[in-house]
Amino acid sequence: MSSDHKANAKDRMQKAIVAIGHELAKVRTGKATTALLDGIRVNSYGSMVTINQVATISVPEPRLIVVQPWEKAMAAEISKAILKADLGLNPINDGVLVRVPIPQLTEERRKDLVKLCKKLAEEGRVAVRNIRRDANEHLKKAEKSKEISEDDHRRISEEIQKMTDEYISEIDDLVTAKEAEVMEV
Repeated sequence: MSSDHKANAKDRMQKAIVAIGHELAKVRTGKATTALLDGIRVNSYGSMVTINQVATISVPEPRLIVVQPWEKAMAAEISKAILKADLGLNPINDGVLVRVPIPQLTEERRKDLVKLCKKLAEEGRVAVRNIRRDANEHLKKAEKSKEISEDDHRRISEEIQKMTDEYISEIDDLVTAKEAEVMEV
């Protein structure tokens, strides 16, 4: 029973790290990345789908994203969706391809993006701490119902705390790398 608590907490913490990684990937830097368009949805025959379900997205140059719709008619819808997403991007639609040039970031915009990265990192830390709290509550209940001993409770709590520290450190490393990427001119 005791290893279940630890394994469950570890699994949930890993998922939190992956989620933070995805959120940080969406933060715009001066470089083009397909992750910038990940959350954008377009109208395709009456249903809303993500861009990658109706087009191929590529990055041929460091400052350009190219979206090639599978049907030419979708180019206008894709352009509209990118504009509506309010990412500060201005797509150029030539009827066949949608080119999305990535403008240089101003110093002020870079600082705002660093603040956003820090906010995302703090949300990740809170998520990891909440997982630790949940695991510790389960351990207390297991000890009360005599499923585990007091020594096991203490030992597993310490292991969960070590795990928590490792994952928070991993979040810090992720956000530090992203901040450096954002501030790079």
